[in-house]
Amino acid sequence: MKILLSNDDGIHSAGLWILANHLNQVDSVTIVAPDREQSATGTSVTLRHPLRISKVASQLDGVECWATEGLPGDAVILGLEHVLEKPVDLVVSGINNGPNVGDDVLISGTVGAALQAYLRNVPAIAISTFNIESTNHETPARLAAIIAADIASGRLTGDIFLNINTPDIPLDRIKGVRLCHLAHKTHIDTVKEGHDGRREFYWLVRSKLDFEAEAGTDIKAIEQNCISVTELHTNLFRKPPIATLEILCNEWFHTLKEDR
Repeated sequence: MKILLSNDDGIHSAGLWILANHLNQVDSVTIVAPDREQSATGTSVTLRHPLRISKVASQLDGVECWATEGLPGDAVILGLEHVLEKPVDLVVSGINNGPNVGDDVLISGTVGAALQAYLRNVPAIAISTFNIESTNHETPARLAAIIAADIASGRLTGDIFLNINTPDIPLDRIKGVRLCHLAHKTHIDTVKEGHDGRREFYWLVRSKLDFEAEAGTDIKAIEQNCISVTELHTNLFRKPPIATLEILCNEWFHTLKEDR
């Protein structure tokens, strides 16, 4: 199994390397990630100027690592089309510090990176923790490795594009792994005005709306101390989920607990 790992927090992100360590126990991992933090870049790709890519020192034996100019989507495209020989069996994007739930998936660089794999018929996973200052990366990293193993063994098949969010709590407080749909109308961008002494400027601020999350949504799962698993697709309307996915969510939770 050949795994490509990327993110939107940059090549030096702690979550990236913890994730690489766990996935490397499943099979061969190569990292191609942005050379700097690139959050909230969504599905953007670079089309109007060239990109450079350079091999960098790896923190893990046996894991090759490349840093790219450009955006998270660029990194995955370069990884799939240039760095790695085909076929690649799985692309994982993360671990992102901060949630990618509800409407956030539309601007998430973490999800945008995974999307480029999905568009090329490569199974894709975007994985995040719910706290922007989280240091609790072991649980999402272990879960990603469990899912990767199920893909490698053929237990999870189909048109795979998963968005996963883990609450920022110890594993013994997590109540389950729940298959969810995206919450809707969760955030709105507002404008703050300022002045730098010479001219006015405007700062876009993403604000969380005060609302009650609906049952079955990713946000409600997090509120109830569960890991949310949401199946994404390029059709913005919902479609029937992978038939075995809800069963696998329950199994993944039990495996997480057993592996402690």
